[in-house]
Amino acid sequence: MPFKARSESLVLKTLRILSKRMKLTADEQRYYLNQEKGYEGEVQFDLLTEKLQHSCHILNDLQLESNKSSFQLDSSLIFQETYNLFEVKNFEGEYIYDTEYLKTLGGWDTQNPLDQLKRSKLLLSQLLQSLGSKLTVEAYVIFINPQFTLYQTPPDLPFILPTQLHRFMKKLDQKSSQLNQSHKNLADKLISLHQLEPPKIQLPTYKYETVKKGMTCSKCDSFSVTISGKKLICNKCGVEELITVAVMRNVEEFRILFPEFKITTNIIHEWCGVVDSRKRVSRILGKNLKINGLGQWAFYE
Repeated sequence: MPFKARSESLVLKTLRILSKRMKLTADEQRYYLNQEKGYEGEVQFDLLTEKLQHSCHILNDLQLESNKSSFQLDSSLIFQETYNLFEVKNFEGEYIYDTEYLKTLGGWDTQNPLDQLKRSKLLLSQLLQSLGSKLTVEAYVIFINPQFTLYQTPPDLPFILPTQLHRFMKKLDQKSSQLNQSHKNLADKLISLHQLEPPKIQLPTYKYETVKKGMTCSKCDSFSVTISGKKLICNKCGVEELITVAVMRNVEEFRILFPEFKITTNIIHEWCGVVDSRKRVSRILGKNLKINGLGQWAFYE
């Protein structure tokens, strides 16, 4: 069990919703898909770290700050004497190593992840020192995708390629490690310092008036849905979902996109679109949320 489990970031959740409710630009769509692919790669690496038998604390997805500089750690392992940090990359295809960039065979340049790794290692080392920890920081870039190839890689780089991953994890699991209360205290402290979101969030510009309203299928995201009795039925893939569940799922989407808005019967009825009456929406909200105020000033939390 990880000491800190991974969860989807607010950025990724927001982009998922926007991708089906508005037209993203080519750059925005590319950014969104990169976020999805990055998260998928991190989850794949989590499956490997969770198989480790030796004693360690697993901390996933930490957003920290040191000397007024923010940095993010995809995955971390606290062992008895070392703090292992991992930058996980889900790159796919054939690349050529260059000190400044990783170059695809098609001529596209991608920033060398070693730059980010060095920065994270430095800032983490400074943070650990300020917290009184004497753990030695070991840092690696994990290339998780089996369809990734990197040519001309210097052998002394902290890169773990797909063909090396199994052997690397096996070696990691052979570390002699006995944890004590100080290791737990450090893990707790880092979690308390975790920032829910990075300072700079890249999101498309959107407004309530411009995003598409209506409920979507929980499986295929289609807006072509019909209400039949107590169920929402997708006309595209046939998936059925209880109306109550579907409404609350869409309420959560609304909250993510518009945290500054109050949840009211009228606005959720408009947001869901397909629900036949305001009374039905009101009953669902009343059963699942706490009501504040009376009459036309009532809202839900």
